[in-house]
Amino acid sequence: MDSVLQQLAAVLESRKRGDPAKSYVSGLYHGGIDAILKKVGEEATETVIAAKDGDRDKIIYETADLWFHTLVMLAHCGLGPDDVLKELERRFGLSGLEEKAARRG
Repeated sequence: MDSVLQQLAAVLESRKRGDPAKSYVSGLYHGGIDAILKKVGEEATETVIAAKDGDRDKIIYETADLWFHTLVMLAHCGLGPDDVLKELERRFGLSGLEEKAARRG
């Protein structure tokens, strides 16, 4: 399943060089980090509302939008899904309380 993330990341990377008039993602990149973060925030809010409403289809749809825009943000910052997956792998098996305490130290 993570191959879809890598494929999407490759497409998003290619859109950095695209024409903002012809590509939504190129337009986001052209708008800079503030435009991208605004979309991430909007999608996060819509995801929260969908979850609160309890509509399974809306939750999936809005989460996909949130993940998509988060991948755009990562690419803008020179990162990709593998960076996040490696961090999740590092945390796997750690208690959430242990992980949080380790960040304080």
